[in-house]
Amino acid sequence: MIHQSTDARASRRFLFLDASARPDGNSVRLARLAAESSLPAGAEQRWLRLDDHPLPPFRDLRHTGDGGYPEPAGHGRTLLDATLAATDLVFVAPLYWYSLPTSAKLYLDHWLGWMGVPGLDFLARMGGSTLWGVTALAADDDKAGPLIDSLRLTAEYMEMRWGGVLLGNGSRPGEVLDDERAVVAAKSFFAG
Repeated sequence: MIHQSTDARASRRFLFLDASARPDGNSVRLARLAAESSLPAGAEQRWLRLDDHPLPPFRDLRHTGDGGYPEPAGHGRTLLDATLAATDLVFVAPLYWYSLPTSAKLYLDHWLGWMGVPGLDFLARMGGSTLWGVTALAADDDKAGPLIDSLRLTAEYMEMRWGGVLLGNGSRPGEVLDDERAVVAAKSFFAG
């Protein structure tokens, strides 16, 4: 069983979950800049593109049979193991229709199933880790409220620390790096 360490000297393990529909999109570019510039010394990082680890549609089994969920397999197991191994979970997710992209929402839906796997203790094991977001959008920052609320409320429910969201403006590939405010913020985002 993996438990989050409370030892401040323990190495932090960042899991970057790329939920973009476009490979190497603006959210990824901004997240990579933040990782290169501001990850704590000695921090590990792992990057997973959710589209490369597709999950099946989520089925709510809480009120059927014994209400338990089976152990995940395949891509679900890969994502579960990576999630539990991380001290810091970073959603790299562009703003799509004012919220998270489909792959990120589906991944979060599967958390409900993971909470129902007998003996896994997913909810307890996630407590104490930190949830972050990195988002590119092609609109005013105030349009990102629903996405930010989804992540912040998820962290609150799971008793995770809330690291915040790094926002950058850009639509065409690479445009986010022209957003000076976002570039400056990226350089210290994970440090504070």
